[in-house]
Amino acid sequence: MISLAQLHTKLGRDLRPASGGHVARRQISGVHISELEDPTPYLEGGELLLTTGMPVSGGEAKVHAYVRRLVERGIAALGLGLGAGVDEVPPALISACASAGLELLVVPEGTPFMNVSRAYWDLVGREGQTDLTASLGTQTALARAATQPDALPSVVKALAQALGGWVAYLPADNAVETLWPADNHTIVEQLRRETSRLDMAVTHSASTFQIHGTDVVEYPVLVGRRTVGFLAIGAGRKLTRADRQVIMTVCVLLSLKAAQQQESDATAAALGSAVTKLFLTGHVDAGRALAPDFGIMVPAGAVRVLVVRGGTDAAEDYGELESRLRAARGWPQAAGALRSCRLRHKANGVGFYLLDAEHDAGGIPDSAVGASPRDPRATAGNIVVTAVLSRPMPLARVHDEVGQLAVMVRALNDGQIVDVPEGALDPRTQGWVEALRGYQRADLIGSVRAYLRHRGQWEGAARELGIHRNSLRHRMGIATELLQADPDDPDVAANLWLAMRWV
Repeated sequence: MISLAQLHTKLGRDLRPASGGHVARRQISGVHISELEDPTPYLEGGELLLTTGMPVSGGEAKVHAYVRRLVERGIAALGLGLGAGVDEVPPALISACASAGLELLVVPEGTPFMNVSRAYWDLVGREGQTDLTASLGTQTALARAATQPDALPSVVKALAQALGGWVAYLPADNAVETLWPADNHTIVEQLRRETSRLDMAVTHSASTFQIHGTDVVEYPVLVGRRTVGFLAIGAGRKLTRADRQVIMTVCVLLSLKAAQQQESDATAAALGSAVTKLFLTGHVDAGRALAPDFGIMVPAGAVRVLVVRGGTDAAEDYGELESRLRAARGWPQAAGALRSCRLRHKANGVGFYLLDAEHDAGGIPDSAVGASPRDPRATAGNIVVTAVLSRPMPLARVHDEVGQLAVMVRALNDGQIVDVPEGALDPRTQGWVEALRGYQRADLIGSVRAYLRHRGQWEGAARELGIHRNSLRHRMGIATELLQADPDDPDVAANLWLAMRWV
């Protein structure tokens, strides 16, 4: 906006203070001319009002009432034109303006009011041109920054420098924030609290609040209707219209970069899924041959198979799973291996992850990241994640083991995460469990489990089940036919018992 001082500088003696002192640097929103005794219905506030003196030609009470109305309306200044209505400034007007705090200026005789209006709009045009030039320069710098390999830090830094303050970008999935200045970490937690309190991820609206006495404006960054992050600005000055246009440009740039990253991630996930499926189906040589073409590193040594029921591939869904995996017995790097894993495949509601059994996060165990014990149920929001983690095995063994691991994860209680020994079950176990589960006329799963728990003792097992021992004998006969194996055989019994633990 244009100030009275700027207008005075441009007009010189054609617009001078009535008191003869300095002109205030008060900003004005426009120039308005009126000879009405009460022009306030036609004013918005902030204007320089020009008059030839007709409204102040009465007595002192009339003059004070006139000035009071202008002040109440928020008029920035009053300009009195000499020569047409009055030849000199009335003392009553000087007194009224001084007591009310209204800036009083004089337009000398012979100077048309049009000169004042023309000077004001000339300044507005110049200021707009300056803002436009600065805005175009800033937007060019931002567009250039967006093409850099480290686009996000470059854009955030360029915006902060353009506004003379600080800027922070907070990913919606609570990933690491991007700041400029880079050491301004004290504001991050408060920004996240305000973002959550205002529910910006849901409302998709910009918000303004204060942190440490500084006004902060925060905008959601959207891809479609999904919020992917938040851009927070603490400017070192009052934001202009051009500044806000630059900020919106940054939001668009960040949205485009996020959309590009999502497309890239989706492509990488599809390629990783294809390679993983080859390993799961036993085509190890084909998987190893294809992986380098897709930029996928295949573990040179053993892998551990993670089979997951529930959840999605979203980072927020697996944050809890990573935390729980840190407690995996004998493998402190489990969560890090999951984060870096690209060998992922999902089918029929079950996710398969081939983790590098020799994963090393720089020698720092995941437990050192600050994980704390959680509730035994692995949950993210309303999503319950259930998982089985195998012991290390060669890639060639994955095809033989993955079937029984899938049976286990489907049989677990919701929220359980377990790690199982290598080669824990006979390969036939999966078929045994499915055969018993498929029988609808009696609970063969429960009957066989009770029989094995009581080591073949009919009386104890029947008592546990609440049935007659002859009924149990009948059920076990059916089970033996379905299994095509003898439940009293020690090897069969051992494998069946292990399988029954997960059912």
